[in-house]
Amino acid sequence: MTTRIDARGLLCPLPVLRLRKILLDLPPGARVVLVATDPAAIIDVPHFCRESGHLLIETRPLDDGSAEYLVERGAEDA
Repeated sequence: MTTRIDARGLLCPLPVLRLRKILLDLPPGARVVLVATDPAAIIDVPHFCRESGHLLIETRPLDDGSAEYLVERGAEDA
């Protein structure tokens, strides 16, 4: 099961903070989909994943102008 986070309308740093909070409660290997409209998320999400040991699997634009980020929980604590 993949957890979804709808962070549309939230600005930096809130989308990444919500992602971090959810990932902390999940086991390694669990996947989360973050949907965000914040233009800074295209930079913030990959940076957060690199720094926290999580894997950004896919980023894709959605028709409504938002973007979807598929993240897999790493073994390290964020």
